[in-house]
Amino acid sequence: MKNIAVIAGGYSGEFDISIKSAGVIVQNIDKKLYIPYLIIITNEKWVFIDEKNKEHVVDKNDFSITLNNKKIKFDSVFNIIHGTPGEDGKIEGYFDMLGLPYTSCSHSVSALTFNKAYCNKVVRSLNISVPNSLHLFKREKVDVAKVVEEIKLPAFVKPCNGGSSVATTKAKTFEELNDAINLAFTVDDEVLVEEFINGTEITCGLFRYKNRMIVFPITEIVPKNDFFDYSAKYEPGRSQEITPANIPVETANLCSATSSFLYNKLNCKGIVRIDYILTKSRKMYFLEINTVPGMSEMSIVPQQAAAFGYKLPELFDMILEDTLSQKK
Repeated sequence: MKNIAVIAGGYSGEFDISIKSAGVIVQNIDKKLYIPYLIIITNEKWVFIDEKNKEHVVDKNDFSITLNNKKIKFDSVFNIIHGTPGEDGKIEGYFDMLGLPYTSCSHSVSALTFNKAYCNKVVRSLNISVPNSLHLFKREKVDVAKVVEEIKLPAFVKPCNGGSSVATTKAKTFEELNDAINLAFTVDDEVLVEEFINGTEITCGLFRYKNRMIVFPITEIVPKNDFFDYSAKYEPGRSQEITPANIPVETANLCSATSSFLYNKLNCKGIVRIDYILTKSRKMYFLEINTVPGMSEMSIVPQQAAAFGYKLPELFDMILEDTLSQKK
């Protein structure tokens, strides 16, 4: 029996979603093979929550816990912290120093893909279409008029380092753009202003198992809001997610192939979900990479896995098996 630390929580606005995802993982991990321990990580404390809802402090020196005077060490970490510090490379670097394997991308890959602006630059260098954008910094005075000149309205304004569309706005006027930039700067020191591409959002989940790429069916996202914002992602009935997507076979194949290409070129690990916008002319634009995608009941990857024929215990077993095989 392997001890698995399922880490959840984090320091961002995605805390609640992470906790829900962790609950699904703990519930579905094969208890014949693994003993899951839910570890909640916040700015204030790192604790294991037992079945009686009692907290046990994590020893950060070796990432262990003590139960009934017995030290429990972990064989692997199932990382389900969306946002910082689980998706931006910080906690991955910590586990690297401890020599503890984890299910997500390496610290360097996580850091790159988490920053939308820098990730866009790398993806564009690989000859993948990416919407035009501007990378803004809080330390510099922003000339909104010049932003409008370069990125025509409407435009999306996003914190560079964030997820779940927290503080993301679709700005249609000069005033909305100014307010959107100020809002994004309340949660991040870097902001991406990105051109609006009219089309359908599609997303592809995939992972590598025993050196074989497993690509899930493509999901088409139809939000009832103006775009796939936080409420559309997490409030029931605010979006329609269609798996497999209602797109031509050749387009689905292109999305799968592009996702596999990016997964390999960016040296990803574990389950990753890559988002795109597909125009009416069938041109596909890269949007972002989610290196710790949601696993809650409403999340897209579990829907894709089900459409592929995988039950969650089987999927999580494959991910943990692959992760444990890399233990030095």
